[in-house]
Amino acid sequence: MGEHMTPRERVSAALKGEPVDRVPLCFWHHFNPEGSGERLAEQTLHFFRDTFHLDIIKIMPDIPYPGPEQPFLEARQIRFLPRLDVDTTPEFQQQLLCIRKIRAEVGPDSPIILTLFSPLTYLMFFFGPPHARTINIARSDPQVFEEGLGTLAANLRKLMEAAIDAGADGIFYSCMGATTADFTLDEYKELGWRYDLQALRGAEKGWLNIAHIHADPQQSSDQIYFEFFDRYPVQALSWSDRLTGPSLSEALTLTDKCLMGGLFERGPITQGGETEITNEIMAAITQTKGRRLILANGCSVPDDTPERWLQFARSQVDSLQH
Repeated sequence: MGEHMTPRERVSAALKGEPVDRVPLCFWHHFNPEGSGERLAEQTLHFFRDTFHLDIIKIMPDIPYPGPEQPFLEARQIRFLPRLDVDTTPEFQQQLLCIRKIRAEVGPDSPIILTLFSPLTYLMFFFGPPHARTINIARSDPQVFEEGLGTLAANLRKLMEAAIDAGADGIFYSCMGATTADFTLDEYKELGWRYDLQALRGAEKGWLNIAHIHADPQQSSDQIYFEFFDRYPVQALSWSDRLTGPSLSEALTLTDKCLMGGLFERGPITQGGETEITNEIMAAITQTKGRRLILANGCSVPDDTPERWLQFARSQVDSLQH
């Protein structure tokens, strides 16, 4: 290990559990690109590269998947989800434009990941809140529900392949529904895992694929099916370890994958102060001994988070470099 690692070297070493000059750091919030891949690239570069010099550039899902204009009300509407082609879907083209522009700007040493949601998550979006609506449809009309999951998985697979070819290093793959408050584990295996495998085949060439296990902060009793995600074909697992179990130290015993977490998205990095931020960073590093860890928030920080707290977190991580 040299005295100073590039972001790519640092993240790659963390994935393998090898020594790093300091723990890799990433945090994020949403942008408003108004459908423009070029604008999203500019906003992303300003935040991740120019302002905070983060180790991973995470392209947010702010040019959304082309879903229905109005929430679905009944199962039969799922049948109208179209098969999409990358070359003729404007939203996909804009995401790929964003990837290419960022890669051209940062060169090979900065990891880039594209944020996408799982097929099950998209259907939960399409039916809208509460989650119970989607869950009821899945249970009452599973054949039609799974038709939609298959369509979405096929579309996502093509987009992922194109994203990696355009210069992304991997996919940040966000999964809802994998909690005790939503589907049973057996249901999740059929409706989540099965179609996730189909979609993630598109990311096979990526070296930085991350599964994000999403828990709703409003459902404080949630327990995520963390151990189940050890079988996902990804290099790292992301979750809100400060919101729901397991802790980082527990997670080290449950998977050999790299862990992405340690910072509470509604905690010190958004509210301060300096002592609390320092304590949270050091607790994450202590739990993992700084190995197999990408220090990150568990979910997006609020868009209006004061920059001073994010900058302080950045400076504290820098101070750990040796």
